[in-house]
Amino acid sequence: MSDAIKHECGISLIRLLKPLEYYQEKYGSAFYGVNKMYLMMEKQHNRGQDGAGFASIKLNMAPGERYMSRVRSAEAQPIQDIFDQINARVNSVISENVDKASDVTWQKKNIPYIGELLLGHVRYGTFGKNSIESVHPFLRQNNWMHRNLIVAGNFNMTNVDELFGNLVELGQHPKEMADTVTVMEKIGHFLDDAVAKLYKEIKKEGFNKREASPMIAKRLNVAKVLKKSSKNWDGGYAMAGLLGHGDAFVLRDPAGIRPAYHYQDDEIVVVASERPAIQTVFNIPYESVKELDPGHAIIIKKNGSTSVREIIRPVEKKSCSFERIYFSRGSDKEIYEERKNLGQLLFPQILQAVDGDLLNTVFSYIPNTAETSFFGMVKEAQNYLNKKKEEQILALGPSITKEQLHKILDVRPRIEKVAIKDAKLRTFITQDSNRDDLVAHVYDITYGSVKKSDNLVIIDDSIVRGTTLKKSILKMLDRLNPKKIIVVSSAPQIRYPDCYGIDMAKLEDFVAFKAALALHKEQGTMHIVDDIYYKCKEQVKSPEIEPVNYVQDFYSPFTAEQISDKIASILSPKDVKAEVQIIYQTIENLHAACPKNLGDWYFTGDYPTSGGNKVVNRAFVNFYEGKNQRAYSQITV
Repeated sequence: MSDAIKHECGISLIRLLKPLEYYQEKYGSAFYGVNKMYLMMEKQHNRGQDGAGFASIKLNMAPGERYMSRVRSAEAQPIQDIFDQINARVNSVISENVDKASDVTWQKKNIPYIGELLLGHVRYGTFGKNSIESVHPFLRQNNWMHRNLIVAGNFNMTNVDELFGNLVELGQHPKEMADTVTVMEKIGHFLDDAVAKLYKEIKKEGFNKREASPMIAKRLNVAKVLKKSSKNWDGGYAMAGLLGHGDAFVLRDPAGIRPAYHYQDDEIVVVASERPAIQTVFNIPYESVKELDPGHAIIIKKNGSTSVREIIRPVEKKSCSFERIYFSRGSDKEIYEERKNLGQLLFPQILQAVDGDLLNTVFSYIPNTAETSFFGMVKEAQNYLNKKKEEQILALGPSITKEQLHKILDVRPRIEKVAIKDAKLRTFITQDSNRDDLVAHVYDITYGSVKKSDNLVIIDDSIVRGTTLKKSILKMLDRLNPKKIIVVSSAPQIRYPDCYGIDMAKLEDFVAFKAALALHKEQGTMHIVDDIYYKCKEQVKSPEIEPVNYVQDFYSPFTAEQISDKIASILSPKDVKAEVQIIYQTIENLHAACPKNLGDWYFTGDYPTSGGNKVVNRAFVNFYEGKNQRAYSQITV
């Protein structure tokens, strides 16, 4: 993606179902779970590089023995940093007790981080707060084992204000109005309530206080706690939690916006944000990894029994399509095919843009994540040429000469690696002039790969702001002197903010929004913009009314082609000699390519929750009033 956007987070949960001695004997180390967690987090590092955290729980520890450990980092290489810290701590303990270090029972009692229940998190800080206090997992401590709660998630809530107010009404005094803290305290409240009720119930049965503790762990209904806690949540989430006594859960939002996958055998239960991470780390086939259904939670009790329970009634599934286009690792079997399909389905528009002249057209891509879509685009170009070849050969019939046959067969799509990503823009350059100069050199080109008479088709995952295209890529490509530059986006036009975990929050950042605004000004329809503002303002002032996305009216007077043409005009530097055209994926083809992931609100404005409509209307008010701020003002994770 040429436009860098921050996004997503990644979760990993591992529950070892056998005693630690089993893993020592079979795999040579009681640290089997810790080692696997390191790999799980590394295999999902694409989902977050601003912070990482790890937490573990030891089962059946005696009072006074430490049973919970947590380590977090916001350093430049956070995953490496937290496991360096773990190794340093472990080696320090072992070096002081060399004679006991091989005893697994001693290890469990004395070495931190080793345990049967582990939780990992990688984080992108989408609100610019990357201090250690913002890094997951979050910890809610209590002297009662059952009331200890560790939470980590890939999520954003659109109604944090409401949830915070609910906590205040319950008599709590949250330390901050952040969605992670708010969600954790909501779960914690109902967890406390459930434990207290069980304690009273068990005492009435004649058991003493000490006898009550293991019975609370056995009887605690985690599903009921989650149902009460999540009742008013509005957002996209995959929420993972560990309870101090050893229960664990992962809950997915009812629209399935955020991803979650799980696998179980007789040794482990594992849950993660991405399927390939589980496949690779545990060497298991694609079919063995299951997707967690929307609105459901996988619940693992202390005794190792596992169930998948409906917590919130599922709504129409709207899994994030950006996961498929860009965010998730392309090593997933389905995602790889979907990305190829995205490129393949763009070919008819490309063929029209080059007037059918493939002999004088060079195909390339913007590194690195557009490569798979590029394969699909080229494959369809090959299919098209093969049909043309077949027609020519059949037309010539038996009289075709060897030279004619070779001339026909030698025609194939012209593929070149034109763009090379040379450097990553570092944010310590603050002066605008220096920053622009640095952006202009992020990409380099392969000289001699294009002729003056050529069309140059180059595919990107998506075009969000278009900044790098304008300041760098188009200028660089123009140095090759092509006749025409056609930039192809495998994603449709991004028109609306995301409020479920991706850092696309301000309407005025989107080049599609700028293009539509320019068209309104040119065509004298700014009264439509004014009307939308008044409707949005009224909705923001009346949050009790079911919201409608009024911003869709902003784009409705124009066709997608009109907006694309205006985007090309906006992004074309004045000194570029080649004609520039920009082609976007259609919504219909997006759905055809990714049929199981129909969440498309950033393209269509069809938000899966009412909170999304509130956010987009608030975003329009902010734009109109010149407020340079996000429409969701809370910290997102």
